[in-house]
Amino acid sequence: MDLLNPIDAIFLAFESREHPMHVGGLQLFEPPADAAPDFTRTLYRDMAAVDEVRTRYRRHPSRTFGGFSSIAWSHAEKVDLQYHLRRCALPAPGGMADLLDLTERLHGTLLDRHRPLWEGRLIEGLDDGRFAVYMKMHHALIDGVSAMRLLLRTLTEDPFDTRVRVPWGLPPVDREPAEAENPWQQLRKAVPGILRSTRSIAAPLRGAVDGRLTLPMSAPRTMFNVPIGGARRIAVRSWPIERVNAVRRATGATVNDVVLAMSAAALRAYLLEHDALPDEPLIAMVPVNVRSAAEADSSEGNMVAACLANLNTHIADPARRLTAISTSMRDTKQVFTQLPKLEAIALSALLMSPLGLTQLPGLDGMPRVPFNLVISNVPGPRKPVYMQGARLDANYPLSIPFDSQAMNITLTTNGDHLDFGLVGCRRTVPDLDRFPDLLEAGLAELEAATA
Repeated sequence: MDLLNPIDAIFLAFESREHPMHVGGLQLFEPPADAAPDFTRTLYRDMAAVDEVRTRYRRHPSRTFGGFSSIAWSHAEKVDLQYHLRRCALPAPGGMADLLDLTERLHGTLLDRHRPLWEGRLIEGLDDGRFAVYMKMHHALIDGVSAMRLLLRTLTEDPFDTRVRVPWGLPPVDREPAEAENPWQQLRKAVPGILRSTRSIAAPLRGAVDGRLTLPMSAPRTMFNVPIGGARRIAVRSWPIERVNAVRRATGATVNDVVLAMSAAALRAYLLEHDALPDEPLIAMVPVNVRSAAEADSSEGNMVAACLANLNTHIADPARRLTAISTSMRDTKQVFTQLPKLEAIALSALLMSPLGLTQLPGLDGMPRVPFNLVISNVPGPRKPVYMQGARLDANYPLSIPFDSQAMNITLTTNGDHLDFGLVGCRRTVPDLDRFPDLLEAGLAELEAATA
């Protein structure tokens, strides 16, 4: 039995039917040119044959402590791989709309807490000959960076390497001695340092007062910031990273700044279409990885700081909006880089604490919200990668809409493309499939404004 760290415990405690707390990914693969007709059947058989399941993939909530299931992990002695990994097919002829419809249903259902908190599907039947893999895992077990690192360890840059690698069967990576400690012990040891460094935290807070740090509860309430249901909508699209880099080079912004500007343009256009754009700018929560390079493969659970980015959606001019977003992110990063890792996480927790207020009865109708949505950029593979000779064609990350944040935008690098996965509440954002077109329009107007 292992104790959860505090952030992971929150993800378990906040879960409900309306708020599934798992993250996922939809990967599309192009089979090798010489693939046999039964390629996917053989692939499924080989994946299911890896029955040595590692610790992370055996965990489910323990009810040892007075029935509470969000404090510690228990470990399943036997994992039923026929339950956790399944093979399915789309109705012929299977198109992307059919694949997304299936993925929406899979992504909107809760994981069984009596079993290890992960599931996978090998999906065939796409009319273009590709096949898909959908995986989901509880956010208490993994964050986006860890999930991407695990995925990369199952893939190879060698198209002729046919060895089978599955996430649940990967051998553990050696850890630093300190990382083997109980997470609550690490936190307890960190508290004196955090208390001693009050002045270092006070400096960033003074930065908030002088306008360098965007604060929670400064976001205007929008049509996205309402109670949500459990059913999901999903939209996906890929963009050549060179288009984003061209804007970056022309303006001195970062890739992430340009992505935020694309998102701001899409949000602005969508809200204008619905006659619902507030006079004040929308605020996005942007997770920032605080792992070291050595920790990226070995640490489990969540290890991120939460930055708040002003999207400046009240500015009509795309170039001015990008400049303002870039300034907001630069000032916020400057604040967080002044702090050691645990202090940055502690400050993030302090800044995010108002999010809990919106979950309390009677307080969900407050005029302001902690932030309007989450926009996350997770580093992915920079070169072509393969699974048993099948090339990874697209890799769409799928995350979590929260109550009062009805939409999430997550993207990742995939070779020379950026792959976007958008997840929304099916009731609140029924026309989520409009957003990829609005993101394209946002990028095009940035290109025109900075050419």
